[in-house]
Amino acid sequence: MSENFLEINNVTFAASDKNKVSNVSLNIENEGDVICLLGPSGIGKTTILRTIAGLEKIQAGKIVLKNKIISSKDIHIEPEKRNISLSFQDNCLFPHYNVIQNIEFGAARNEKKKKNLSIEEVVKFLHLDHIVNKFPHEISSGEAQRASLARSLLSKPDLLLLDEPLSNVDQSFKEEIQVKLKKILSELKITTIIVTHDSYEAFYLGSKCGIILNSQLRQYDDPYNVYHFPNSVEVVNFLNRGILIPAKVTGENSLENEDLGTIKGNFIKRYPKGSHVQLLLQPEDLEHDDKSNLKLEVVDRKFRGTNFIYTLKTFSNLLIPVFVHSHHIHQHEVDEKFGIKRPINIDHIVCF
Repeated sequence: MSENFLEINNVTFAASDKNKVSNVSLNIENEGDVICLLGPSGIGKTTILRTIAGLEKIQAGKIVLKNKIISSKDIHIEPEKRNISLSFQDNCLFPHYNVIQNIEFGAARNEKKKKNLSIEEVVKFLHLDHIVNKFPHEISSGEAQRASLARSLLSKPDLLLLDEPLSNVDQSFKEEIQVKLKKILSELKITTIIVTHDSYEAFYLGSKCGIILNSQLRQYDDPYNVYHFPNSVEVVNFLNRGILIPAKVTGENSLENEDLGTIKGNFIKRYPKGSHVQLLLQPEDLEHDDKSNLKLEVVDRKFRGTNFIYTLKTFSNLLIPVFVHSHHIHQHEVDEKFGIKRPINIDHIVCF
């Protein structure tokens, strides 16, 4: 008897030879958990959702939902018998129904399920009030996407599959929808798999994140660990939240870089003294200090509202990102010098 709500054991998800993810194993432990799958376009993320929903068959391995095998080499439960709802990225509304009729269709699917979520509530939080009487061809792609999400939520599935659910949603209220969506999924315990290309969205919505690269599930962990403890150079490069710089291990808790000098902290993985490694340096790892004797040239500055990300050029022409809070009084312009606080301490040192 399985202790997990969903188990995927050694499954290859394949729509074609080029579009497949091989030998995937992952679990969703509890009902109501939300996991997010991240990866570049065309890697096979949507194929994973289609296969779990029953729209594609598998040749090996098995998928188990609520202690019942729904896919294996010998077993294939039809999509309509899985109580799984899949919301596609593209418009999948019924063209002959208006928006409210499409949404009501979802609500009618599982009227017996005792989950308190009203049509009015969903329409309001997804900002669909003004288009409920329009037909799919009369609304924008973002509105169609939100209407499809509403229909899926109201169908009260055992498992909800969302393919880039907010990719066409205006930035002005995307975060508001994310907050309300997370609240609803949590309160109603709707187990969900979300495919997204937005790492910030994945880190916010997911209790676990899976990184899919080069036809493999490269890392599956909670968002904090995926960000701060990436398990490969591939994951570092995909997330693009830092750079790798050359360094030499000089002690149990220290290493040396020719531009930055001594860096101390706790190694996530031990390396022998004298080892040459690539150190992961993320924007929040270095601190700004106008009085420091280590000053580097500013080559770019990005304003992110709550913070600035400065890009600094080192003496050996490395480009290093540094986070500075936007309330910092002294803003530095391109070509100015920018001080790095010494001694440099990084809580967790990740090397490859």
